[in-house]
Amino acid sequence: MSATRRQILARTGALGAGIAFSGSLTELFTGTATAQSMGQRGYGPLVPDPDGLLDLPRGFRYRVLSREGDPLRSGEGKVPSNCDGMAAFPGHRGGTHLVRNHENRTNSRQAVPRVRDLTYDPGGEGGCTALALDGDNKVLSERVAIAGTSTNCAGGPTPWNTWLTCEETEFRAGEENYTKDHGFIFEVDPYDPRRTGAVPLTAMGRFQHEAIAVDPGTGIVYETEDAFEKPFGLFYRFLPEKPMGGRGSLRAGGRLQALRVPGVPDLSTIQRPGTTFDHVTWVDVPDPLARETPIRFQDFGPQGITHAQKLEGCYWGGSCVYFISSFAHREAGSAADHYGQVWKYDPKKRRLTQVVVFGPDSDLQLPGESPDNICLAPSGGLMVCEDGEGAQHVFGLTRRGEVYAMARGRQNIGTPQKPEWGEFAGVTFSPDHRTMYVNCYTPGTTFAVTGPWHH
Repeated sequence: MSATRRQILARTGALGAGIAFSGSLTELFTGTATAQSMGQRGYGPLVPDPDGLLDLPRGFRYRVLSREGDPLRSGEGKVPSNCDGMAAFPGHRGGTHLVRNHENRTNSRQAVPRVRDLTYDPGGEGGCTALALDGDNKVLSERVAIAGTSTNCAGGPTPWNTWLTCEETEFRAGEENYTKDHGFIFEVDPYDPRRTGAVPLTAMGRFQHEAIAVDPGTGIVYETEDAFEKPFGLFYRFLPEKPMGGRGSLRAGGRLQALRVPGVPDLSTIQRPGTTFDHVTWVDVPDPLARETPIRFQDFGPQGITHAQKLEGCYWGGSCVYFISSFAHREAGSAADHYGQVWKYDPKKRRLTQVVVFGPDSDLQLPGESPDNICLAPSGGLMVCEDGEGAQHVFGLTRRGEVYAMARGRQNIGTPQKPEWGEFAGVTFSPDHRTMYVNCYTPGTTFAVTGPWHH
């Protein structure tokens, strides 16, 4: 269940990147709808793209759906910068609807156009755009879905086919150019954004949100916090007043709680896959709106609360929620170092389990930072977006633990002497599992990748 750097380089051709890991990846996929077997070596070596955009295995092809700076088909303005988290929803006659985040702060290259009734704060430059595609991935429409937000990083889909977009910031009104407080979650309807508007879901907390996952049985929403400085972020759950109430129901409010693992103030110290904590507890957040004190600084009682650096990806699989700590560094204040952890929480058993550790010696190693956006793949494994320096990749992890390069960005946005590639983000699959959609963060580009996914 491990691979050496040399073995990985030999079979993926991923120059400058070595991947190996430890732990039981089978746990990640048990009970999921896409849990099918596949070969151990992915889809073969990457073939250089003659157009210099996206290298893929033989038999796969891509289509550019949208590029930063091009006109939006709605006529509302131009395609915004910094394409990040994304989700795909079923469309008409085999089509797909995409909702795409734009992680713009202030002074972005291309702000999300302000649209009447869809703008939260005129000082905000972030938001989402929505694309409607036909069954052949031809773009039918592209428009603003929400505007006037800030730093829209990731989020997650709901069981009722809406998108929860997350602000990864804590700016207050009066700071920068903002006229309202930020750090909220907003619900976005991919079919008709005006049905959801631009209403912050304040009861779900004001903090540096990253991603969410919804329990399809109970409607409980799990949330990660990607706090940049110590004390690091928390793992939350939101107990809605109207569970599974459909579009708009989260506005009714609910209760926000944070995870406490008794005796573990920092998850980075746990580095043995399979380590399990039974009967973990959830503690009410004293002030979800963080009126005076950021939530992670608040008083959770004499036992404290459990923190973790870089809490990012979050998804629901089978009967459990999975979340990722992308990395931890002692020099930044973490209690231990790692290059990524995957955790599983079983709500029925109140059990937290460490599934995988990616570490300096025997685990995942990438040339920059560690795994970021993730999604389940039709092959029964994961697709993982790399966030680092140099040429960027989408890596696949099979159920047997094999790691392979699925895509490599070749976009040169620098000089020929010093090329630069934007990170990948927002990887997701169409409802029929025939297309992988993925964003290049900068320059903002959205790709549709098709090919023999079930081969």
